[in-house]
Amino acid sequence: MKYWIAALCLVLAQSVAAEDPQVIIRTSYGDITVRLFAEKAPITVENFLAYAESGFYEGTIFHRVIPGFMIQGGGMTPRMEEKPTRDPIKNESRNRLHHERGTIAMARTNEPDSATSQFFINVRNNFRLDWSPTNPGYTVFGEVTDGMFVVDSIAIEPTGPMMGHGDVPVTPILINEVVIVGQEDPEAEAGAEPSE
Repeated sequence: MKYWIAALCLVLAQSVAAEDPQVIIRTSYGDITVRLFAEKAPITVENFLAYAESGFYEGTIFHRVIPGFMIQGGGMTPRMEEKPTRDPIKNESRNRLHHERGTIAMARTNEPDSATSQFFINVRNNFRLDWSPTNPGYTVFGEVTDGMFVVDSIAIEPTGPMMGHGDVPVTPILINEVVIVGQEDPEAEAGAEPSE
């Protein structure tokens, strides 16, 4: 009986995981595939998908890169100009998802409910960013399922100050687009030439 219950739980967990949306963050360094936790962070996932569907992320950069910590992007142009965004969203960090290596989370200001378009990917476990009774934390809303080597490559790029910001990659690292899996343009895919 215990095995039957365990098997049923596994099937249900796999079913939920299969329903989670997936996106591909296409960067100038390669593709990063991310599974989004729609059940655990519904507001955040809906917000992220809305930005992706509108094409907002096209031409933005990873503008803050700290080795051994995280890479952040999704709101600045290569000239370090901040793109206008939708209204801020509620912080869902109480979902108890942890900032483990490979998770994606929302960037924000010191105000907990201030996240808009910018996100970051953890390159190591950063549990100090988790929610606690004394820390509002940052909302984890997905995890990298493929392309972590791309994240690691970005994380070791040389950085410096630019336009009042620190830790900016010397060579811009572009986000070409964020594609929702299942909504790719088959004609564009068919006509695409292989990259070198």
